[in-house]
Amino acid sequence: MLDKNKKIDVEEILKDLDKYEPKRRGWHWREKHDTGNIGEFHYSEVSKDLVQSEGLPASPSFGNIDPQPMPVITSEIASGRFEDDIRRMRMAAWHGADHLMVIRTAGQSHFDGLIEGTPEGVGGVPITRKQVRATRKALDMIEEEVGRPINFHSYVSGVAGPDIAVMFAEEGVNGAHQDPQYNVLYRNINMIRSFVDAAVAKRIMAAADMAQIDGAHNANATAMKGYAVMPELMVQHAINCKFSEMVGMKKENICLSTVPPSAPPAPCMKLDLPYAVALRELFKEYKMRAQMNTKYMTSCTREATVTHVLNLLISELTSADIQSTITPDEGRNVPWHYNNIHAINTAKQALIGMDGLNEMVELKKDGYLRNKVRELKERAILFLEEILEVGGYFKAVEYGFFVDSGEYPARNGDGIARFIDKGVAAGTVVEREEDYFAPVCAHFGYNNVPREYNKPCDAIDGCTLCVHSKIKYIDELDEEDNVYKRLERVKDDATITPEVEWKKDGYVTVTLMIPEEENVAEAAALEMGKRMNLTDVEVIHKQVMQAAEGTLVEIKGRVNFKIDKSNLVIPEKQKLLDEQFMKDWVAEHPVKVVCATVGQDEHSVGLREVIDIKHGGIEKYGIKYIYLGTSCPVEKLVDAAIESKADAIIASTIITHNDVHTKNMDKLNNICIEKGVRDKFILISGGTQVTDEIAKAHGMDAGFGRGTHGIHVASFLIETLIKKRGNTNES
Repeated sequence: MLDKNKKIDVEEILKDLDKYEPKRRGWHWREKHDTGNIGEFHYSEVSKDLVQSEGLPASPSFGNIDPQPMPVITSEIASGRFEDDIRRMRMAAWHGADHLMVIRTAGQSHFDGLIEGTPEGVGGVPITRKQVRATRKALDMIEEEVGRPINFHSYVSGVAGPDIAVMFAEEGVNGAHQDPQYNVLYRNINMIRSFVDAAVAKRIMAAADMAQIDGAHNANATAMKGYAVMPELMVQHAINCKFSEMVGMKKENICLSTVPPSAPPAPCMKLDLPYAVALRELFKEYKMRAQMNTKYMTSCTREATVTHVLNLLISELTSADIQSTITPDEGRNVPWHYNNIHAINTAKQALIGMDGLNEMVELKKDGYLRNKVRELKERAILFLEEILEVGGYFKAVEYGFFVDSGEYPARNGDGIARFIDKGVAAGTVVEREEDYFAPVCAHFGYNNVPREYNKPCDAIDGCTLCVHSKIKYIDELDEEDNVYKRLERVKDDATITPEVEWKKDGYVTVTLMIPEEENVAEAAALEMGKRMNLTDVEVIHKQVMQAAEGTLVEIKGRVNFKIDKSNLVIPEKQKLLDEQFMKDWVAEHPVKVVCATVGQDEHSVGLREVIDIKHGGIEKYGIKYIYLGTSCPVEKLVDAAIESKADAIIASTIITHNDVHTKNMDKLNNICIEKGVRDKFILISGGTQVTDEIAKAHGMDAGFGRGTHGIHVASFLIETLIKKRGNTNES
């Protein structure tokens, strides 16, 4: 069992990897919560709780509950190094992801066979047996830690697809993308070879109870106008679904990769919602995997998140089974840890926030929505009929029917055309001889199995799908470029370095608002990054605020230092007193405070949340307060404390321009000294930019910053008073 307070030990995972077998196989769908009652709330569509997890940022305000929505939640991970993928997978699982997809190296679908013994690769992770086995071993441990089965996923495509499918089945991979149309249209693999390979791969996947996600969504990511190819998308879904079913896959393991075809500033709900409804009605026997469209994604994190939430609204209204999460890294080409987690939390937060929505609203059964749904279905059916009329799918591809940016039946003539007798691996499919016999299980097509065997592999005392120990394990072969060398370079040495992609990669981001036009701002941002002593400085996002007034620029770069952990001064975490003890103690020893927002500060919300009983403030524990409002002069606050014989003064200060917050703290301390009452009061300052260290440096007894609640202030007050009154025999 993993210890939640210790890092996952990748080197330990790599030990005895040649002997490791996956603890389970097959896809896992989330199970419905027994009662729907979590904390003080009742939910309509939640799955079983995790044993250990990280809740949403607001969860402490609701008793630290962490309800899990019903759809399986995906995180797509592509650091390029599987040892770093493993670490990110653990973070993702703690935040609620249970479908972890690993992006393959960019050229892997062009390879002719299974990669074994290779090193790092380019643009993704090489899907080798070692990478898969190490990851599955880690996930076996992580799913025990969080208390939910986790689905591991990658891609079965290219002419090596069947080889990869076999390895996936052997090593406990739970799901994969598999769609012969992807090979034909985007990889120019010969049509016949692609569909034969797909049949073989799908049969193996079916035997391992793997879930399959199709690749139809690539059309709306590739076409010039994705929102014009909705009828074609439905046709591609239909072809792959039926083909998969005929090969032997269970309907509940066949998943459509449904991607909304548009994004704002297009009227996306008017375009995307009817499409989603039409899909659910035509393909109700299959599962739906909802993914955000990356075609229109830019490097703006805010834009990506808003589009993601709009897509999640469609998922909630039309019941997605798998909810994919896409990060703005797709537009930045920087696959970073925290953006994966942000995307998972976006999905979890939106879906939980919309829980029960379908009990309160329903989609109209007439008008625009219903008419558009019917129209899309009709266009798709007519498209299928035309495919049959011209001689079938292969002929339709030759004629360039697919990825044409005209909305069917219109055509712009920009579709992808492939030819039956051409493409990669053309002419490589041959008919099996009459006496053909393959002594392996999950074999597609004709197999002349002798009658004396109950299953084909009886002839060899078990195939690798049945006897895992028969698998030949090959380690990495490159002596210089391998996981052991990479781990050696970044081994723990009691130093701390920031990271976003790889362990100790040293990357940070800096957000700059530069009052210049775009080109000048970009050049200035790069120079600023260099003057901050960052290396490898790049602009990852820029956005014009107004042509003449300024540009927002985000840069990334590497720091050139490490922090020695042993030299850090780490403040002790406040130990909170028991709530009932505090209530009982205050009942016997009354406590009074005066409080206000000081100086010229009109911000009152934070202070009210700390003091008012409504928000769980100090009033909840019986502490009496005198509230003097906002923009209160410091002198008035001290005089009120003296007059009311208060025990403490709480000064809230949000405004920090020109260090006014620290100046007000100094003033409060100095006035108390001048009036000879400093030892009579506990002085507390609070605000979003206040820390305990800053407050104490400016004369306060304590400082409370962002995330402070009434219990923190009450606990400090009472503990300090116990010590203080104990010294004067007043406790």
